[in-house]
Amino acid sequence: MPDLKLYNTKGGVTEVAPRLADAEADVQSIVEGNMESLLGVRFLASEYSTGPVHGGRIDSLGLDENGSPVIVEYKRGVDAGVINQGLFYLAWLMDHRSEFEHMVRDRLGVTAASQVMWSGPRLICIAGDFTRYDVHAVREHRRSIDLVRYRLFGSDLLGLEAVASVSGGMQVARRTRRQAVVRAAADVQNASMVELARAVDEALLGLGDGVNRVERKQYRAYQRLRNFACLCPPQRSKLLVYLKADPKDVDLVAGFTRDVSGLGHHGTGDLEVQLRTPRDVERAQDLFRASYAAA
Repeated sequence: MPDLKLYNTKGGVTEVAPRLADAEADVQSIVEGNMESLLGVRFLASEYSTGPVHGGRIDSLGLDENGSPVIVEYKRGVDAGVINQGLFYLAWLMDHRSEFEHMVRDRLGVTAASQVMWSGPRLICIAGDFTRYDVHAVREHRRSIDLVRYRLFGSDLLGLEAVASVSGGMQVARRTRRQAVVRAAADVQNASMVELARAVDEALLGLGDGVNRVERKQYRAYQRLRNFACLCPPQRSKLLVYLKADPKDVDLVAGFTRDVSGLGHHGTGDLEVQLRTPRDVERAQDLFRASYAAA
């Protein structure tokens, strides 16, 4: 993002210079007020006290689209301690699960509280910048951590850039990913579905270095900061993938794409893609890319 240049083209071309916030709280206020749109996270609490013994305050608490608890920490500029501070709070959170679930129940309801996924709690660090040591540390760590660089442009524009994103224990070697896909598809004892599931997995993971995969019982989510695709368990003759692409921007084709906004289904996304053959996977590539770009 430091190399990104933004221009106002009204009445000529004028560069809109990027800047940092005047105070950390300014960034926090913008993100907390729009957390679901920006990060795919439902906001729960701000400046949450960890009690007199622990003696800390978590900047923001939330719950993401897949039910994972989320801690968001903010820094105005570069701060070498932001990751360690976040991990400190993440350890506290794992020791206070019932307290967090009680908060979710109060704010989001009983159903959301019953579906909290403790296997993949996330730490999102939003700062003016990060060092190469920060990026290396995240990639070596076993926790799910996202480093997000921000910039303000003019008086009303915000830019966010994912610098590094790691799913910790959920991120495994490509061979293991393939084996997991084969095992999932093999449940239906359909060799063609095995190959199809592998092709979809490779296509979605191959969209970018920052793609993480999250396993849920009802679906497998592919995410950057937010989900951009959800793959449901194979059916007898097809795979269903739900994308964040807007169905209104897609020429829907019967038997291939469907608008499911307002319809109940597992995973997230309003565009359903039905895949039956490798050719369908090829046809869906542009939709995959569009959803990835929108996440």
